[in-house]
Amino acid sequence: MLQIVKSENNLLRELDEGAFEKGTWINLMDPSSEELNTVKRLVDLPLDVLTAALDEEESARMEIEDEYILVIIDIPRKRDNDRYETLPLGIILLPETIVTVCLEETDVLTSFNRMTARLFDTGKRTRFLFNILYRSATFFLRYLRQINIRTDEIERHLRQSMKNEELFQLLEMEKSLTYFTASLRTNHMVIDKILRLRNNPRVEHLIKIYEEDEDLLEDAMVEYRQAIEMVQMYSQILSGMMDAFASIISNNLNMVMKFLTSMTIILAIPTMFASFWGMNVGVPWLGKAAGFWAVGAISAVAAGISAYALWRRNML
Repeated sequence: MLQIVKSENNLLRELDEGAFEKGTWINLMDPSSEELNTVKRLVDLPLDVLTAALDEEESARMEIEDEYILVIIDIPRKRDNDRYETLPLGIILLPETIVTVCLEETDVLTSFNRMTARLFDTGKRTRFLFNILYRSATFFLRYLRQINIRTDEIERHLRQSMKNEELFQLLEMEKSLTYFTASLRTNHMVIDKILRLRNNPRVEHLIKIYEEDEDLLEDAMVEYRQAIEMVQMYSQILSGMMDAFASIISNNLNMVMKFLTSMTIILAIPTMFASFWGMNVGVPWLGKAAGFWAVGAISAVAAGISAYALWRRNML
């Protein structure tokens, strides 16, 4: 999808696909080859620059050229209730416009819409870039809180059911935190590089950091540091929780096996007496009506003594 918009008087005006004005925001989401060629013609950019963020394995980085600055960051996405991932977002700063490229529609970019138009300005390219960085950090924090809440829910279920399904859900959470950890660190490195560009005459025509812009970038850095600390803490808690519940499940299995073994021993005693008196040879009380009750009483007493002995040894 190709979308070209421009901020005007705290409103967002949408332009035709083939139109171009100074101060516009060109947004590409899962673009077709035709849409890529249209943007290539409008802004005169190499096609490999436009498609750099369309590779899911692309890592966060920054590329500086005389005609443009390419910033690629990882942004979070929610797949389902227990699965979170990241995907690359390309942000290209040009002298008169800003271009964003992403594989799919995400909450980070859709939050910049007509309802929130007064909070950003597509004409202020540097500030808009920092707004995107800040918004991505806030979504990382939001998803991390959701992961923490979901982990608490799974923990409550595990205390009652101890099923493998809950452990698999915790494994998905742990994978999500691993993705977030790698992405947050590389994003923070990219922000550090951007911050070092201030007062750099080589890129002043592309990115000029004013004092208020610098404050916004520092806010984004603070949010990323907080997200990094949170993801590390949650990872340690989740890892310890998985180990603890795995040990609990193993211990419960041992207790069940111990109980079943003890019951097998107890039930084997009456079976042994029945086997002895069921032999086709002469045995005591043969032919006597009281013989059955005598054998039954003896086997019951022997089983009771065995059960008491096992109970005393805490095996029953």
